[in-house]
Parts: sequence; C-alpha cells; structure tokens
Amino acid sequence: MTDMTAFPASGATGVNGANARTGATPAVKATQVHKAFGSLHVLKGVDLTVMPGTVTVILGPSGSGKSTFLRLINQLETLTGGTIEVDGEMIGYKPTGRTDAEGRPILQTLDDKAVAAQRSKLGMVFQRFNLFPHMTAIENVMEAPVHVKHMSKSEARELAIAELNRVGLGERLDYYPAELSGGQQQRVAIARALAMKPEIMLFDEPTSALDPELVGEVLNVMLSLAKEGMTMIVVTHEIGFAREVADQVVFMDGGVVVEQGGPDIIDHPTEPRFKDFLQHVL
Repeated sequence: MTDMTAFPASGATGVNGANARTGATPAVKATQVHKAFGSLHVLKGVDLTVMPGTVTVILGPSGSGKSTFLRLINQLETLTGGTIEVDGEMIGYKPTGRTDAEGRPILQTLDDKAVAAQRSKLGMVFQRFNLFPHMTAIENVMEAPVHVKHMSKSEARELAIAELNRVGLGERLDYYPAELSGGQQQRVAIARALAMKPEIMLFDEPTSALDPELVGEVLNVMLSLAKEGMTMIVVTHEIGFAREVADQVVFMDGGVVVEQGGPDIIDHPTEPRFKDFLQHVL
C-alpha cells in the first residue's frame, strides 16, 4: 500500500434533480480532483457533486479530462490528488489519521478486494462495446454475475433475460455480436452493466462509435433508465439528450469545470469557452 496526501477541500457544488432524494448523501462527490500522467496534468482541481436519482451530463472538447474523470470514479485510474466519495465512502483510499507538514490528511491505498467491493456499486459503459465475440448476447450478460458474483447459471440466465428485455433485445438473446448492429451491441453492453445491479451508471461517450441512425436506440434506453431513477453520469456530445434528460450539465475544458448548472445553461451559457464550444456542436 502507498500513501497519498489529499488536496484541501474547496466545497463542491451540485444541483438536485427531480428524482433526487432530499437530504440524501451525495452519490458521488469529487473534491479538488487532480490527475497527472507524468508531466501532463489532465485534471486540475475538479469539484463536482452528483445527487442520487439524478442525471449529470458532462460536456466538453476532446482532451478536456471528461473520460479521465469517469475512469477515476470507477478506479480504472488512480488519483494524483484530491478525493472522490461514492455514497459517502472515500474510494481507493482510507485515512491514516496522520497529516503532512502542511496539515493535509495522508491517505493509504486500499487493497484489491476493497477496491473491487467499492467498484461493485458502479456500472460503466464505454465507447467501444467490448463484448466477447465468441459469446452470445445472453452469455455476455451472464458472464460477470456467474464469475464475479458467483451466481448459479440458472439464476444468471434469468437475470440476463430480464436485463436484455429491459434494453429491448429480448428477441436477440442467442445472437453473437457479429450478428448485431452497433446500437444493439451497445445495448447488450448496457444490459451487461445493469446485470451487476449498480447504484450508479457511468457512460463514456456511449454513442460516439455508432452510425447516426443507431444513436437514438441507445439514448432511448438511457432515457428509460433516467426515468426509473438511476443515478447516471454521462459524458457525451449529444446536446439534445442533455437538454431533455440532464438534471445537471457540466462543461469541462482544460482539466477544470468551467461552467455548471441546470440544462438551461445550454441555451444561456455565460462562460466564453462554453459559448464557443456550443457554437461548434449545435
């Protein structure tokens, strides 16, 4: 295990959406999150709060740190500084009770078992579908419940059927990925994530690899999840989706949050960088 000094807190802010539970512990709270890859400082002090039952959409140009931020929440990358809490629990680290010379708390990394337990609260859907090509849709969805949650194959099959029906693929259970369209493959990927019963879903540009005519079917599934009250953080360029579904819109650029608020900020941006971005994508 290694130690890390936490960056000082600076008061993250958030917006409670229509589905948010009043007085609830934030689903995700990022405080002064920094991430560097060598000399490249990708995130430079991100503060963000996401309440349970809400949808946060993160917009921004390529290279702004959006995907890196999601990967940090899911512990696919390690923090350089700052803290992220999921459901009130600090992820990746635990306090040591010690402080450095400047009075900042020193944190100790968690072991793999503890990280896996924290990660089980999260489902993540990537740009690429990453399905096993030699497995059918139902086998892809069954895989993690059987091998990670040690569910019986009969239970896992019943669960997989339910989740594939949920994303509108009940008639494609025995199709291999090569026999499915890109939109259908992405919906299998969503069903696979949902089969692990996550509390929070992370979407990293889930429609960017799809042909335009297939985008809608994936966004419709995500809209249905939002209506069910699923907590979601979505990195996307789909402005229409952000307008319709988001409780909170966040614009990132240069590794920082430049502007955030309700979906109305899309039509009434105040920051020049956000205005310029919207002129190029609308």
